[in-house]
Amino acid sequence: MTFRTRLLLIFAVALTAAVGIVELIVSSRARRAFEDMEARRVNAIVKQFDKEFQRRGEEIVRTVEGIADSAAVREIAITPDPSAYLLEAGSLASTNRLDLLELVAGDGAIVSSAQWQARFGYKEDWLASEADWQLRPAFLKREELPDSVTLALMAVRTVVAGDMKLYVAGGSVLDRKFIASLVAPEGMRVLLYRNLAPGFAPSELIDAGGPVASSSLLRPLVEQVETQRKEAFGTIGRGASAETFHALPLKGRDNDVLGVLLVGNSLRELVQLESSMLQTAVIVAVIGILLAIMLSWWATARITRPVQQLAESAGRVAAGNWGATVEVAGQDEIGQLATAFNRMTHELVDQRDRLVQAERVAAWRELARRLAHELKNPLFPLQITVENMQRAREKYPEQFDEVFREGTSTLLAELANLKQIIGRFSDFAKMPAPEMQPVNLNELVAETMRLFEAQLTKAGIGASVQLAPVLRPVQVDGEQMTRVLRNLILNAVDAMPNGGTLTVRTVAAGAGVRLEVSDTGQGLTPEECERLFTPYYTTKTHGTGLGLAIVQSVVSDHKGRISVESEKGKGTTFRIDLG
Repeated sequence: MTFRTRLLLIFAVALTAAVGIVELIVSSRARRAFEDMEARRVNAIVKQFDKEFQRRGEEIVRTVEGIADSAAVREIAITPDPSAYLLEAGSLASTNRLDLLELVAGDGAIVSSAQWQARFGYKEDWLASEADWQLRPAFLKREELPDSVTLALMAVRTVVAGDMKLYVAGGSVLDRKFIASLVAPEGMRVLLYRNLAPGFAPSELIDAGGPVASSSLLRPLVEQVETQRKEAFGTIGRGASAETFHALPLKGRDNDVLGVLLVGNSLRELVQLESSMLQTAVIVAVIGILLAIMLSWWATARITRPVQQLAESAGRVAAGNWGATVEVAGQDEIGQLATAFNRMTHELVDQRDRLVQAERVAAWRELARRLAHELKNPLFPLQITVENMQRAREKYPEQFDEVFREGTSTLLAELANLKQIIGRFSDFAKMPAPEMQPVNLNELVAETMRLFEAQLTKAGIGASVQLAPVLRPVQVDGEQMTRVLRNLILNAVDAMPNGGTLTVRTVAAGAGVRLEVSDTGQGLTPEECERLFTPYYTTKTHGTGLGLAIVQSVVSDHKGRISVESEKGKGTTFRIDLG
């Protein structure tokens, strides 16, 4: 990914994130403000309902008290035979504008009923359960009618005339007229559910116009209030048609839930506001991204072109052209960087020359030291042998022939040793280029291990060959790879003078293959592992230190990679990865 693209993405992401965060904050605050306003509006409607409920209740109480104090009712109370007043309740209810009115004798028998005349003589035992109705305010009651059941706001007063007692129970029905008396702000509505029968009855959910359409959507909220007997909240619908509802229980004289007041608030304004804010945020983000594109284009013209020139020059330096320079276009940070780069390349050229010269001297010194070390060992026996032969010729002529035969044998052996040492150095100096051809690495390992069977058995070393069941041919120089494997096996044998286990393994590694040679020998320290492939470095008491250097050279010529893993006292594993 280019710097220009990264800069564009950074600007775009940063701007989009900023716009998104602002939109979330504004949306959250708008929703919170809307919820606060909704709570205030709901509280206002609930207070309005309570006030109207109390006003109507007080009005019903005054009306019932007026009826109870009337002479006509007192006359009914003292009359031994009240059957003559069967229609009196209807007349009184009509005169006092009550929907419901019953006159009930002290024993609970109905004397007269405005809403259901046929109930004459029926018992209303619940009236006797209250000790003093005179102090009781109006209350909700489920009232039976000839063809239905209704919810009413009732008041009861007692008329006492001597030993006689008469109950006056009157009230008004809670219906859509009561809901219509409540003034709801725009976007809100008030519903009333009258809990008149077991189970949810959709027809009993009403508003100012009558039964509510889609009342089943509010069933869970109503049932929740009925079950928990406390206020509940819920949302119905989706999008702009969604509404939040606050549901409050309306309890009767025995604290049972006789109705549920529901105050609904439309979310249309909030949804439209959030949609508008989202659209605004998208427009701002798009404009910002366009500005980011222009800004990034300008920035790249100002920054990335000089940086690209620096990168190209750095690539030329990496390719070997240490004298590459860039044009200094100004005195700002980029110009200072270009100046520093040019100064660096000039210093690199100087340091390269000094380093090459120093490395040549160091290489010749190391070569001379290694040659001197390797040649000194066979030269000393040669010198001693020649001196013995000279001394025998001068002092013991009669023994010269025998000394000569022994000496020539020693001389030939040491000369052969010298020839071998010189051959190793010669081999390392003139490593041939590999001749690539498809080789089955499993077969190469198997053939090489057969050559070492006798040597491994004699050294008390167990061999474990673990070959991958499926291994594709790899392009290598078979002879050179055999030489690599032999060197690693000989190293492993030298590392296990007291016996052990040698493991040679082949593994299919992705698109290539891996060759592993492990031993259970003495192991190496981390410092020894780092220098292991350095020419002329060896951890043995004998050897030239060229074996692993040759191995690394061959692997490198094959575009492969060699690594070593070792732990002191636990053994060593060499891994060769080939493409």
